[in-house]
Amino acid sequence: MSEKKQKHHEEPRKEVHEEEMQEQTQEEETESCESEEERIEELEAKIKELEDQRLRDLAEFENIKKRMEKEKQQAIAYAHEQFARDMLAVIDSLDNALSSIEGAENSDEALEQIKEGIELTLDQFKKVFAKHGIELVDIEEGFNPHFHEAVMQVESDAHASGEIVQVIQKGYKIKDRVLRPAMVSVDK
Repeated sequence: MSEKKQKHHEEPRKEVHEEEMQEQTQEEETESCESEEERIEELEAKIKELEDQRLRDLAEFENIKKRMEKEKQQAIAYAHEQFARDMLAVIDSLDNALSSIEGAENSDEALEQIKEGIELTLDQFKKVFAKHGIELVDIEEGFNPHFHEAVMQVESDAHASGEIVQVIQKGYKIKDRVLRPAMVSVDK
């Protein structure tokens, strides 16, 4: 009987031990679940934070694009502003030349003032053009279809065939681009 008592006494202990083990496992599972839930919450918060940052960066990028487009449009709109300012002095010279004609008493004096005014104005034009990279198309090097347009052919004993005889209208270029080809007559 003592064996029975001992067995009977051991069985409740075994049951208590099993219950303790189950409780401990449940606690660990609960802690593990809580830990996983906390980890999920942390990751969700991080995802939300990264998504917010991405949206802010995207909005900032769009603002930069809009600002760059606006600046580009303004640069296009006002690209010739400095050239126009430089041309104001030329217009003033022409106005002054016209005003001086009205005040002249005799025709010789008036013609001399007109000539002087035109020469000054032409000099100002040349300075403004040079400042902005605009120059005359060279005719000294001979006929070049990229820079010259032959509008007439004439016979000349003083020139070789295809050589420029006369400039009918001056040509201009800005840096390497032709604004207007020189209109010339060439020898047959």
